[in-house]
Amino acid sequence: MTILEAIKTRHSVRSYQQNPIDTETIQTLQKEIDACNRESGLHIQMITGEEKAFGGMMAHYGKFSGVQNYIALIGKKSSRLDEQIGYYGERIALFAQTLGLNTCWVAMTFSKGVTKSNCKLEKGEKIVCVLSLGYGETQGVAHKSKPMEQLCHTDHPMPDWFRAGMEAALLAPTAMNQQKFLITQKSNIVKAESLGGFYSKVDLGIVKYHFEIGAGIENFQWED
Repeated sequence: MTILEAIKTRHSVRSYQQNPIDTETIQTLQKEIDACNRESGLHIQMITGEEKAFGGMMAHYGKFSGVQNYIALIGKKSSRLDEQIGYYGERIALFAQTLGLNTCWVAMTFSKGVTKSNCKLEKGEKIVCVLSLGYGETQGVAHKSKPMEQLCHTDHPMPDWFRAGMEAALLAPTAMNQQKFLITQKSNIVKAESLGGFYSKVDLGIVKYHFEIGAGIENFQWED
């Protein structure tokens, strides 16, 4: 499965089988996490065989069940942290999908205290959110999306690469499915903006990763 195929097939999953993740799969996923940490300077950590972070009332409220594994998305506090977490967290989530695993972005309905006790946080670092991880009871369901034209401004006619990028961006998971982003294209320069809202900067990072995969990073440059 390619990453683009993973974008099209991955959906949020909240209920998981009790089957442990096999050692080879864990090792392969850990290599990708290590690569993301080296590239970004983040401190993302995978925890396996741990049920307490999703064992309380908050997880029940979030309709999670069977979660024994998760990925803590951690980095040093900065103005860019949330966007970085979104970008690299989604890269990891999609890579996990190619390995036959399922995930869900979780911002509130897990125990941060338990998660902290199972991670190593350096001075100035924080847990932004986590990804639940495992073999899903189902493959989840697709979310509804706003029309493409509501989420972008573009040259006319719209370039094929931009349309492909937007098609991938429309499939990006966002908090409460709010899709509060705008992507603007002029020639080969593309600007992605957050329009505010709950965890919208994390969402922006997720959307930008999806757009890059769909459009092909060789076809455009992000506006600084």
